[in-house]
Amino acid sequence: MILAFLAAVLAITNLMGGRFGDNQIVALNEKESAYSWYESKSIKQTLVRGQRDILAALVEAGTIEADRIDAVNSMMESFQSEVDRYDSEKTEILLGSAAVGEENWAQDVDGEFGQVVGAEEWEVKENTLDDVGNLMDSATLFLEVSLVLGAISLIFHSRSLKRMFFIFMNVLGATGTVISVIGIWRGFTI
Repeated sequence: MILAFLAAVLAITNLMGGRFGDNQIVALNEKESAYSWYESKSIKQTLVRGQRDILAALVEAGTIEADRIDAVNSMMESFQSEVDRYDSEKTEILLGSAAVGEENWAQDVDGEFGQVVGAEEWEVKENTLDDVGNLMDSATLFLEVSLVLGAISLIFHSRSLKRMFFIFMNVLGATGTVISVIGIWRGFTI
């Protein structure tokens, strides 16, 4: 009966471990996507900053006619506004909408503001799921070894050996079950 129970716990542990592993892959992909998005905003910001700086250098060098200075200054202000907007967008992409607060939402997702899950949020989730996966792997190891010890205990004719393997099976099975429960609990609280 105990062997059947431990086999059921092992099956549940493997099932949940696979689910958390899949979730970890999703979190890893989302994290990488968010960092790529962040980098694309950085490149765009650098290009706009370069345009602003070129105009500033031309004004400073005196190559812009006096009657066009106001128009060039207006363009530089527009470029600076874009640079500032990219800063806000990058911050939200890095930290997430929840972390920057509604007053600082700058980036929309499918036309809606406040929907950005930040790269750092995905990284925390991915790391937590990695830890959960390690717990589930440890639980699986303890449960599998306990099943092997239980099967061995059935083979022996000596009561003392049978008892010793039965006790080891229970200790390892209980340890694996506790680790599995902790892993499943942590996996669902992410």
